[in-house]
Amino acid sequence: MQLPIKYLKPVKRKTITHEFDSGSQAQILPPQESDDHFLEASKLLQQGIQQQQAGELITAIKSFQQSLGLFQAIGDLQKQAQVLSFLGLSTYSAGDYKGAISYSQQCLSLLNNTSDLALQMQALSHLGNAYRHLNDHKKAIEFLEKCLKITQQLQDKRSQVAALNNLGLVYKALGNFTQAIEYQQRSLEIVRELKDNWGEEQVLKNLGNAWYALDNYPKAIAYYEQCVAIARSLKNFRSASQVLKNLGNACYTLGDYTGAVKYYEERLQLAKEIQDKRSEEQSLGSLGVACEALGDHNKAITYYEERLLLARSIKDRRSEEQALASLRVACYALGDYAKAIQYQQGTSPNS
Repeated sequence: MQLPIKYLKPVKRKTITHEFDSGSQAQILPPQESDDHFLEASKLLQQGIQQQQAGELITAIKSFQQSLGLFQAIGDLQKQAQVLSFLGLSTYSAGDYKGAISYSQQCLSLLNNTSDLALQMQALSHLGNAYRHLNDHKKAIEFLEKCLKITQQLQDKRSQVAALNNLGLVYKALGNFTQAIEYQQRSLEIVRELKDNWGEEQVLKNLGNAWYALDNYPKAIAYYEQCVAIARSLKNFRSASQVLKNLGNACYTLGDYTGAVKYYEERLQLAKEIQDKRSEEQSLGSLGVACEALGDHNKAITYYEERLLLARSIKDRRSEEQALASLRVACYALGDYAKAIQYQQGTSPNS
């Protein structure tokens, strides 16, 4: 997930990436110079920024590469570093982590003799995030710690949120959930101070995931509930759907089947509203399981029947087989053996 205002549809949404703010973008605008190469390079850079912000990552990368070539031709090292940082972000967001590392390292090498700490911070962030996805956690921590120090030096709180959150993700990947929670809790405090709802939603989700991984379901539920409330207010319905699933699962694990049904039903309604058939199918299956746990086999059968019809409509053979198996078990539990046999034969009494 990106910081607010600019969204690139990244491959991994848990990460918060560092981007140029409006001030640094203003600095990119070309001065009044007659050099055709400089003007063309600057035009391509601006074009790439617009494409990147629109989520058109492939075309943005091409624009940045062309811009980089022209800035290299005229020997403008500062502009080269800026373009390389954008290339690092774009390739990271596109899931090309090795490319992100290459561009970010080139960016840092050009900045060795400059005092542009903001660019260094961004390049270090891209490096840390890319190494995390490549499971090189030692390097990820090294670069993100350096990034965090610069954010503190610059008193850039928005970037501190990102650095702390992303360090938490690395420690979670290492299985060090206590350290992960510590970083993300610090991130949450700052993001709330900034009143950044988009960032807060992401950090709350990550904190919920960390507590869930520690099997502390009450804590996970507390963070997930806050996350869903913000996601709904932002109309980020797909994120809300994902967290509602986690909430239902957490309640089910705690034996709170009524709570599980509540969250699964919320997810089902949301899935129907946004026409997300996959989430709808999953929710129906989860609701059936939770109702069976409550001993309400008739209601479970109703949900499983809906799941079966939906699975057939979207031609999902695996889900269809799972729904039939669930229906057989529920019918046997009710003693309705004739109906169970029909499901055993792969037919529905209503078909």
